[in-house]
Amino acid sequence: MSSERFITADPAPEADDLLKRYVDLAHPRLGTEVSYATDDFFADKSRMIAPEAPVFFPDRFDDHGKWMDGWESRRKRTPGHDHAIIRLGQRGTIAAVDIDTAFFTGNFPPEAALEAADTVDAPDEDDWQTIVPRMDLKGDSHNIVASDAAGPFRWLRLHIYPDGGVARLRVYGTIAKDWSEIGADEVVDLAALTNGGTAIAWNDAHYGAPANMLAPGRAPVMADGWETARRRRPGNDWCVLKLGTAGTISNLLIDTRHFKGNFPDRFSLRAARLEADPAPDSIEAESAAWPLLLDETRLAADEERTFDKVADVGPVTHVRLDIFPDGGVSRLRLYGTKAS
Repeated sequence: MSSERFITADPAPEADDLLKRYVDLAHPRLGTEVSYATDDFFADKSRMIAPEAPVFFPDRFDDHGKWMDGWESRRKRTPGHDHAIIRLGQRGTIAAVDIDTAFFTGNFPPEAALEAADTVDAPDEDDWQTIVPRMDLKGDSHNIVASDAAGPFRWLRLHIYPDGGVARLRVYGTIAKDWSEIGADEVVDLAALTNGGTAIAWNDAHYGAPANMLAPGRAPVMADGWETARRRRPGNDWCVLKLGTAGTISNLLIDTRHFKGNFPDRFSLRAARLEADPAPDSIEAESAAWPLLLDETRLAADEERTFDKVADVGPVTHVRLDIFPDGGVSRLRLYGTKAS
């Protein structure tokens, strides 16, 4: 075991609220990649979209100098500035971005700007439009700014002036699924992140966010699921998911992979069709009264279970998952057909 000392950056205070409304479009699990950078001499461009919080190792150096967790270019000695191009794995509309300069103190860019484009192949110069105008940055800080640019977009170009380091780029938005491409009888995962599903409310996400359950593939590690703290009071934990589109759920899969001494004893599902998301102060009570999609059912450790029959509640837009009393779920798939 390594004894190397390190410090982990704090999350943005706004992150929890943003993730109740949006997904991070820059997350690598959606297929996002940093395809180009003018310079990443000190720190590889790919680190800028790593899902983990940035870390700082006081004593770590490599052949290029101080090791930093993020994208960092060398000191610029010629006119111009540096930029990086990010190809989003899923087209989406963008509501806010966080240009995080965690641990970059004497080497952060004093200014940045963000452009976006929506092309199948790499954009030409005329394809780019500004979605975040040139702005001042603070070092070792979350620099969060809203964007109301029309989308959706597939590409981003982050400009830093003139050089320096960015620990993380978080892009909060909504995946733009073209449901006209899905046939009326085609069965799909209505809650998948890649189909526009997301988590909009929960009572506890101490070890992992509910939206993790909707990510592609099986969870590679325990942290890539929804896990709550140990419950020390009566009741149970819950979350509310919003489907990518209204649809009729016909069968489902729930997976407790990696959760062995910390899986929920039981779970249940409720669902409803709503015109809008419930208000934050009423969603817990309101969702507890939705019709049952699946009554309380026992779970087992580290196991993938499928249910081929659920209650016929018609087309729905929102689903509430209750776990009893607490614990972790790595994946939830809600299969069905889109509503007509």
